[in-house]
Amino acid sequence: MHGWNRRRPVLFGFMALWAIGGCGGGGGSGPTEIVLWEMMDPEERVVLDEVLAGFNGSRTDIRVTHTNIGNEQLRTQYLTATMGGGGPDLVFGPADNAGPYAIAGAVAAIDEAFPPEFLAEFLPIAFDTLKGHVWMLPAQIGNHLCLIYNRALLPEPPATLQEMVRVGEALTKDTNGDGTADQYGLVFDLKEPFWLVPYVGAFGGWVMDASYRPTLGTPAMADALAFLYDVKANRKVMPQECTYQLADTIFKEGKAAMCVNGHWSWGGYDDAGIDFGIAVLPVNETNGLWPTPMTSSRGYFLNVNLQGERRERAIEAMRFLTSRETQVLFAKRLWVIPSREDAYGDPEVQKLDRIVQSFRQYEKGKRMPVVPEMRAIWDAMRVAYQNVLNGEMTPEAAASAMQADAERKIREMQR
Repeated sequence: MHGWNRRRPVLFGFMALWAIGGCGGGGGSGPTEIVLWEMMDPEERVVLDEVLAGFNGSRTDIRVTHTNIGNEQLRTQYLTATMGGGGPDLVFGPADNAGPYAIAGAVAAIDEAFPPEFLAEFLPIAFDTLKGHVWMLPAQIGNHLCLIYNRALLPEPPATLQEMVRVGEALTKDTNGDGTADQYGLVFDLKEPFWLVPYVGAFGGWVMDASYRPTLGTPAMADALAFLYDVKANRKVMPQECTYQLADTIFKEGKAAMCVNGHWSWGGYDDAGIDFGIAVLPVNETNGLWPTPMTSSRGYFLNVNLQGERRERAIEAMRFLTSRETQVLFAKRLWVIPSREDAYGDPEVQKLDRIVQSFRQYEKGKRMPVVPEMRAIWDAMRVAYQNVLNGEMTPEAAASAMQADAERKIREMQR
């Protein structure tokens, strides 16, 4: 969530974006230009440019171009463009965009655009189904949280959640005696509920049931909230107002033994010279349950307005953009987990310990629901979560408030 949905400014207006849209263009005797809108980070775009340079240089009939747009703006502008019969040929983004896109009829079903034998080349866990169809061709899987530990302060990761807290207490130190810790045992974002979700699973709960109804008002949610309140307020193993930026900075400065974050952060820790390891969030020894960070995929959506040869060219581009070679390159450069069986099993990928450990965590996570109602879940969790951490609400009252707020927000969405 945090790494893949970062907001980025749109540098030009909607009409300019409409003008470069792919549908209906590409006339003349030159190559068919397939237009891709994406929300990749700068590091990802460097790899994408390299991949497309090779593809475009080897073809005389197709040329793929791309434009970067922030995720929220991309979703809104893509939906608006497709309603008018236009838009780009392809869109790259997170799996949770499948809900708005599919419900609006803005994307073609992937399981109708590609034969079953091609889709069988991908890891089954890479796909999400909505309304009986697959709507996105996955290029990578992940977007989940892991435990990251600084080997200089903690040679081996803790085996249980309870040990994680004990170790965190021991490694939180006020070295200069001014009453404020100079080193912390554990840091992570205490503001966003994305970081709360793993612990809901560790106490036996989840945020939605199989029918996409909210399940926030549970003892598991209350237990997870109580656990994090204890970690923050009583154990004091992290700053009391720990934002994402603060946690990231403290870990980069070598002043935190452990951090909970995703693959998007690893490059920054390397640049900061931190010798760190990746581990699975440890088991809850009180019940034997593992934390369940939300997992998802990112990939390519096919514009529903495409027809004929242009559609076939766009599908061909999607095949290349999700090929074994392309996925292996992204994995080696950016530590993203490939979505293809052969790419994940590639020897060059399997020797990357970070990816292997990240995949272990992925297997213990749970897929983020791709339905639009998930936004109501996030919004309902946020305020009550903060009220607990600030000591203004009991965990039980907060869980009940989350449930009621989520149900109300979903009713409003469905009017």
